[in-house]
Amino acid sequence: MQDLLSIPKQVRNTRAKAWILEMVRLCQPAAVQWCDGSEEENTRLCEELVDAGTFIRLNEAKRPNSFLARSDPDDVARVEERTFICTKRRVDAGPNNNWRDPEEMKASLRPLFEGCMRGRTLYVIPFCMGSPESPLAKIGIQISDSPYVVVNMRIMTRMNEDLWDRLGEDGDFVPCLHSVGKPLGEGEADVPWPCNPTKYIVHFPEERAIWSFGSGYGGNALLGKKCLALRIASWIAKEEGWMAEHMLVLGVESPEGEKSYVAAAFPSACGKTNFAMLIPPKEYAGWKVTTVGDDIAWLWPGEDGRLRAINPEMGYFGVAPGTSEESNPNALASASANTIFTNVALTADGDIWWEGLTDTPPEGLTDWKGQPWDPESGQPAAHPNSRFTAPASQNPLIDPAWEDPEGVPISAIIFGGRRATTMPLVFQAFNWTHGVYIGATMGSERTAAAAGKVGEVRRDPMAMLPFCGYNMGDYFHHWLEMCSQIRDLPRIFHVNWFRRNAEGGFLWPGFGQNMRVLEWIINRCHGKAAGHETKIGWIPHWGELNTDGIEGFGKEDFQEVMAIRGDEWRPELLSQGELYLNLYDHMPKEMVFQRELLASRL
Repeated sequence: MQDLLSIPKQVRNTRAKAWILEMVRLCQPAAVQWCDGSEEENTRLCEELVDAGTFIRLNEAKRPNSFLARSDPDDVARVEERTFICTKRRVDAGPNNNWRDPEEMKASLRPLFEGCMRGRTLYVIPFCMGSPESPLAKIGIQISDSPYVVVNMRIMTRMNEDLWDRLGEDGDFVPCLHSVGKPLGEGEADVPWPCNPTKYIVHFPEERAIWSFGSGYGGNALLGKKCLALRIASWIAKEEGWMAEHMLVLGVESPEGEKSYVAAAFPSACGKTNFAMLIPPKEYAGWKVTTVGDDIAWLWPGEDGRLRAINPEMGYFGVAPGTSEESNPNALASASANTIFTNVALTADGDIWWEGLTDTPPEGLTDWKGQPWDPESGQPAAHPNSRFTAPASQNPLIDPAWEDPEGVPISAIIFGGRRATTMPLVFQAFNWTHGVYIGATMGSERTAAAAGKVGEVRRDPMAMLPFCGYNMGDYFHHWLEMCSQIRDLPRIFHVNWFRRNAEGGFLWPGFGQNMRVLEWIINRCHGKAAGHETKIGWIPHWGELNTDGIEGFGKEDFQEVMAIRGDEWRPELLSQGELYLNLYDHMPKEMVFQRELLASRL
């Protein structure tokens, strides 16, 4: 064990050294590797993963330096029921989180971690969320026994040994402990995807620490993503006066060269990545849309009085099914090389495939479980939550300022859900407080594929319900308090691409045509669109939203997609009331007043 406890000279941080040595003693690995994020290290680990059967090297001509991984069928997604926020007071975690007392949780976890890395290598992974020069940058140190995690973290974060110098002797960092929970006995053969039926994803926000056990998949194991960049960061942001949000950030430039940036929050299955990488229709020649980030934004009041945003991530952990040349060619381009695919199908010639990639599946597919795929089986070839981990730098639309440590100035914040009725295509909040209310009550209707009653609205405030690291009522307070910190407030909007007609067809074509809505939003921010006031907010006049070139879309269609009907909004108010009851003790009075004002207008 003595060799395992030796520490490289560049590691001088007193707290880091003590914590790492404590974790080595607890987890009892066979070896310790101090990761440096280098190309040489990455190549070696990928080869080891190929040799272990965890990775399949893809066709080099079609998918250079890319690999396919297949997880255990019981380890395929986030495990929200096993995700915990551990604070000294239950009320600080709120009804939106699973809570356990920190000391009680550690007493439960320590026996699981004791000896959990026997027969394995413990990897020490230094990483940074955000450009190291950014005022919001956060350094983490993840300990993991999964080489799959190491190579994915290299894509998703800024991972290099220079961070030890930045930490110095007393710099702050977020300790992240992770294990797949599958120790190996002497002579015991490993499996391609080790994991444990017992899973915990645990956050200690008061001490800014993360412990994850049992899962090797996605946000359960890549602890810089949802765990640090949202759950822990949202707690830090509340204390320090900034915002950690589940938002994309995009830039839009007019033919005249006027550049604006917007941040947008959408629940799952609402077109978030497609919007982040939007391609304007042919009628918008000369317009440019660029991507700053597709999933997470950190925002703070800049010295210029504007709300500024950075993308703390370096890569995309994108959902594969449904991504195609038609829906999102830039996401495919981002994953054209140097990409790790997880739980997609394998073609006969060593490439990847998933449902929606092409209209017709190629012959000879091997499914995500490694079995020959039968198109008549009724089973998907790729898992519905299959993913690709790709460098953001490979996105053809990447914004020139995407790594600017000072961030980009935000002109608009957009909220949106999947609603077949009630919500018009676009409307603008009356003011910041009304905008917070719109985000707080945002929701999507369940589809036939989701648990619960079809058509039932699932509330997902600011798309943060699974990711807010503290009481959601206090989170609304924080949003309201930010108003006084920002001199030039962004305008707040709500969009709904998914409204349907009586026959069940979509009223709006969506995808690239959403550029037309984005243009109106930008024009409103710059005082170039009049709009008109309604009971729920400001909406465009007919003719003010450019619909030229949309085949078969006339004034009546516009009026239908923009309709505001009292008989639909009254049930909406009642449905919102359930959220208010759940958060009653901490619900800001401003939110109660906004609901009463809306009721009086309707």
